[in-house]
Amino acid sequence: MSERTATDAVREALAATVAAERLRIVASLIRRTGDWELAEDAVQDAMTRALTAWPTRGIPDNPAAWLTTAARNAAVDMLRRAASERRTAGRAAIEAAVDREDQALGSAPDVDALGVVDDDRLRLIFTCCHPALPMEARVALTLRTVAGLEVGEIARAFLVSEATMQKRLVRARARIRDAGIPYRVPSAEALPERGQGVLAVLYLLFTEGYAGGSALVRVPVAEEAIRLARLLSTLLVDAPPQPEVLALLALMLFQHSRAATRLDEKGDLVLLEDQDRARWDAAMIGEGVAALAASESARRRIDGVAGPYRLQAEIARHHATAPSAESTDFARVAELYARLARVAPSPVVELNRAVAVGLAEGPLAGMALLDELDDARLDGYHLLPAARADLLRRAGCAAEALPHYERALELAPSDPERRFLVRRIAEVRSDSRP
Repeated sequence: MSERTATDAVREALAATVAAERLRIVASLIRRTGDWELAEDAVQDAMTRALTAWPTRGIPDNPAAWLTTAARNAAVDMLRRAASERRTAGRAAIEAAVDREDQALGSAPDVDALGVVDDDRLRLIFTCCHPALPMEARVALTLRTVAGLEVGEIARAFLVSEATMQKRLVRARARIRDAGIPYRVPSAEALPERGQGVLAVLYLLFTEGYAGGSALVRVPVAEEAIRLARLLSTLLVDAPPQPEVLALLALMLFQHSRAATRLDEKGDLVLLEDQDRARWDAAMIGEGVAALAASESARRRIDGVAGPYRLQAEIARHHATAPSAESTDFARVAELYARLARVAPSPVVELNRAVAVGLAEGPLAGMALLDELDDARLDGYHLLPAARADLLRRAGCAAEALPHYERALELAPSDPERRFLVRRIAEVRSDSRP
């Protein structure tokens, strides 16, 4: 194996391990040390050590265990250095404290024996979503600690400088520490009022699995969100949020059932209408259908109304269970988007409704709705010009579609999407030649 290939293999193995295990390791270290920044720094230190050690010693048989141990050791080293710098207490007391922390890090189990409510990752999400934190801080802290986004990425999402976002994150962590916000899943009585915020975070985590910069699909991130939704559904039996928890679970299962067909063997984007439906995960779709039925049953039992996740899951079910793209009931999909727009107004929902109407009633009907969509929040959103271009292409207006495809290409966030748009632009240019 050449040096270049070995380095690539190490980076790929490390990236896969971090994607699958980072949240578990960070959550475990936070529980054991109570120090959010130390936990994130320790994982970063372990990743740096892996990049140095693995090329010479070989990729370990269990990269996740190696990374977990390295992060734990890094945390112990940091605690020892911090202790050595604290000279106000006696040396014996410091060493005793460090030894206790060291012992806790080395011996505490990854999963508490008390049951599912002691899942470290779920505990971390509930802490990030604590009502004592401002909503903006909850989202920023979740994106950094749970989803693992870099500070610069979060700053761009909030349209602030990286330094400003770093200060906000520091304040949020300090608020958790100073206010004594408990690092735990709340009691059964408090779960309902905290449920909606956690659902939003879980869906945010899931969608991050499909918006990873140069890649389009990060399977471990999406699967972790599904696992936590399953876990949460067991905690909220007969509680008001349970129908929406089950609906969110169904929504994620329907969407994730197509993971293997979203990209071809070259890593290029495959549109939903062109995907090989025989390769969709039938078991996952079946679980989604069952979860959606259970959601409806719970809704009737609790006498609730269909919420936004229920409506989105219904839309996803139509796509997931249709035998072909042509047989999809787009009229029903458009109707569900209209209901969703009333329950959870959003310009993205209106954009999707316009596309569904265009597929149900013809491109001109869809474009008429797009013309009415005037929302500054969609400025810079690549799917708006992409949707207009697609409807124009379907209407046989290739030349008119071209500038909208080019604008979408300028804004597209991932490499697979950019390559798809380059191919589409070439097709449209060919079709528009006299």
